Amino acid sequence: MSAVASDTAGTSGAPAAGRCFLVGAGPGPADYLTMRAVKLIGEADAIVYDDLGCEDALSYARPNAELVYVGKRGGKAESLKQPQIDQILVDLCTQGKQVVRLKGGCPSVFSRVASEMTALSVAAIPYELVPGVSSALAAPLFAGFPLTHVSLSTSFTVVSGHDIAGTDWASFRGLPTLVVLMAGRNLGQIARRLVEDAGWAPDTPVAVVRSAGLPDQRTWLTCLATAESDLAEAGQLSPCIVVVGKVAATGSIA
Repeated sequence: MSAVASDTAGTSGAPAAGRCFLVGAGPGPADYLTMRAVKLIGEADAIVYDDLGCEDALSYARPNAELVYVGKRGGKAESLKQPQIDQILVDLCTQGKQVVRLKGGCPSVFSRVASEMTALSVAAIPYELVPGVSSALAAPLFAGFPLTHVSLSTSFTVVSGHDIAGTDWASFRGLPTLVVLMAGRNLGQIARRLVEDAGWAPDTPVAVVRSAGLPDQRTWLTCLATAESDLAEAGQLSPCIVVVGKVAATGSIA
């Protein structure tokens, strides 16, 4: 299936008024943007951007570009609901604008991009999906270790830490490495679920990487049994990535 939607609207063959690019902004620093992302940001009439990983990228925008902030960080009152964001994209494109929807990380990972794709398709607006560097992949490297290791981690699984009750933690039994995004508020619960429901050893290493790749990055190495108490005085953990597994102990903690 192509990542680019049709250039025609509905069944009439009439050209769509505008175009939307669903672009990954990477983990935060602008120098981790793809060349494709930089080009599209510089050409955009309007940029609809998230709270995380997008501010530096806006430096490539045209001076007269319309900038629309939509939040998307959990708990922030000014964050818009996803249907509102979908409608903003449709409205801007209907005005004939070239729109960049700038999303932290990569659109393919926990970004609600499917909702935006559906809204654009229903409105017969062409769009393109533009990958970015996911924080799930970048954060471990910023902390000094890889996600895979020939003897410690031959695979990894990525899960959201936002919905504790709705996640089948038992299904993660026996995995070599687990990457948990949006885990800052629920670190203690996640650690307990992995031990009690999934049978992970209490001494399994856990790396917590806050503000990965940014000047204020902080990384902690702990284990499932003591993760909550070890980071009790750490303050605000979000935004953070949590990596659970033996490979987490192979890096240089900064």
